[in-house]
Amino acid sequence: MRILIIDGQGGGIGARLVGLLRPRLPAGCELLCTGTNSLATSAMLKAGAARGATGEHAICYNAGHADLILGPIGVILANGIMGEVSPAVATAISGAECAKVLIPSPTCGTLIAGTEDCRLEEYLRRAVELALREVEKAGYPPL
Repeated sequence: MRILIIDGQGGGIGARLVGLLRPRLPAGCELLCTGTNSLATSAMLKAGAARGATGEHAICYNAGHADLILGPIGVILANGIMGEVSPAVATAISGAECAKVLIPSPTCGTLIAGTEDCRLEEYLRRAVELALREVEKAGYPPL
C-alpha cells in the first residue's frame, strides 16, 4: 500500500503525521511524502518518510498513484497554504481515486461543519487512527 503525505510551508504537519504513522504501519506499506517546497519535503523525510519529492508535478504524479493521502485541508484548495497549492495540485489531490485524510485548520479560511475545535495534536492523532483504519480495510493486519 502506498501512503502519501503532502504538506507545504515548513512541513510541520506532514512531519508530525510521518512521525506518528510510520511506527504503526504494517509491513508492505510504503510511506512517501511530497512537499510544495523543499523545506516541507525535507522535514517529512527527516521524520522518517521512505522517499520524497518536491513541487507541482511531483505532487500531481504521486497523488494519482497513492492508495491513501494525508495532509492539511489546504492541499485540496486552489491557492491554499498561502498560495503554495496551485489549482493543478488541488485538482490532482481532490480528484485522486484514493481515500484522503485531511487535517482541518482555521488558518486556511475554510470552516468545516461537524468538526470540533481541537488542538492540532488531537487532529493529528485522529488522522492517524483514520489512516490506520484505511490500511486495515486494504487487507494489511494491524500491528
